[in-house]
Amino acid sequence: MEIQRFQEDLLKRAQEVGFEEAEVYYEKSNAFQVKIFEGEIDSYETSEEGGVGFRGLYTGKMGYAYTEKIDDDSVSFLIESAKANADALDEDDGTDTFEGSDHYSHHSRYSDALANIPIPEKISFIKEVEKKTLAYDPRIVSVNHCVLQDFEGERVLTNNKGLSLHDKMNGLVVFVYAVAKERDVMKTGGAVRLTRDFSSLDADEIAKEAAEEALSYLEEKSIPSRKYPVIMRHDASASLLAAFTPIFSAEKAQKGQSLLKDKIGEGIGAKNFSLVDDPFHPEALLGRNFDGEGVATEKTMVISNGTLNTLLHNRKTAKKDGVDSTGHASKSSYKSTLSVAPDNLYIAPGEESQEELLATIKEGVFITELSGLHSGTSTISGDFSVAAAGFSIIDGKIASPVKQMTIAGNFYDYMNAIESVASNLKFVPGGYGSPSLKLKELSVTVD
Repeated sequence: MEIQRFQEDLLKRAQEVGFEEAEVYYEKSNAFQVKIFEGEIDSYETSEEGGVGFRGLYTGKMGYAYTEKIDDDSVSFLIESAKANADALDEDDGTDTFEGSDHYSHHSRYSDALANIPIPEKISFIKEVEKKTLAYDPRIVSVNHCVLQDFEGERVLTNNKGLSLHDKMNGLVVFVYAVAKERDVMKTGGAVRLTRDFSSLDADEIAKEAAEEALSYLEEKSIPSRKYPVIMRHDASASLLAAFTPIFSAEKAQKGQSLLKDKIGEGIGAKNFSLVDDPFHPEALLGRNFDGEGVATEKTMVISNGTLNTLLHNRKTAKKDGVDSTGHASKSSYKSTLSVAPDNLYIAPGEESQEELLATIKEGVFITELSGLHSGTSTISGDFSVAAAGFSIIDGKIASPVKQMTIAGNFYDYMNAIESVASNLKFVPGGYGSPSLKLKELSVTVD
């Protein structure tokens, strides 16, 4: 059954059986991934999934149901399941459906050119990347992760209040991790690319970055464990931001799971620190023109010059706090109920280069990679203690790679410890971005 007719039939039937409000959320996604090892295809996957989520207000309570099948039988299934779900609730959860925003962006996140690139051409490209990475230097002994993946997604939201919205997006990601060996020491370094423009990808450039990153970690040395001034490279900084994103959710704050509760209008970071969520940023692959409730999305200044302007809201959390929704209602899939999440959350760039930040440090540490973020961070307290890779900084220059480190601190202190912000904003997969940051100090322990 065609999705438009399915939605119309479902909304009509819902009203006939007594639903006061009804909403249909359709989602479909396709993905392709190929992994190359030693010039051959190591794995090849294609996937397609999707379905319909239905929610409706029945006897004063919001019931939910979902299905993967788009057919006549599913209309009755969704109606009866949502009724049963509503009946099982003790009370109204405070949600309702939305009449619509005054204005919606028509920003496009879909490239027809990318969608029409043949799969053999993508495979040929990623094979070339592996070949060039291996050939870059005799010390590059293998490429242990060489993957190209692309994705395409479509969302349609309609309700019985006249709202009808459609969104479509696609993108491509390349991951390459090279292994360098010298004597008995082996180190890994990588390169990642996010794009909707396949023609912009340069195999030589990607291979060089991955190989040189791996080679740069050879001949590591130890440094004393203590507090150091630190430069967080853009990708390491974005990873840490991703781990602590829940603290900016109004939903978490209202549950007492964020220390930013009741902090609107207060200074919570350094004056040169601004945090932005922009669903339309051209360098990010993710984003959307409307959120999971149909509220129009827009660029949101979460923190401006250290001052907390807003938390991220859906309509339920906004109503509780007496403010407007920021357009951050999130449905992780058609099966999910509503929560709160950002689109493309990033630290606003400054004007200095990374080299200019480095030049201000006589003795410090340059952090390039973090690991163990899920187990080593607490979004409730803000504390973190995570494994890190990087280099010592001597007299304003990157010196030797440092043996396995652990960096520790508190994210609330971290936001206040930012002394300088570079101009090199980059995004990582998942929709998080950052430039490189200079921090007053972090605790560094060297194994």
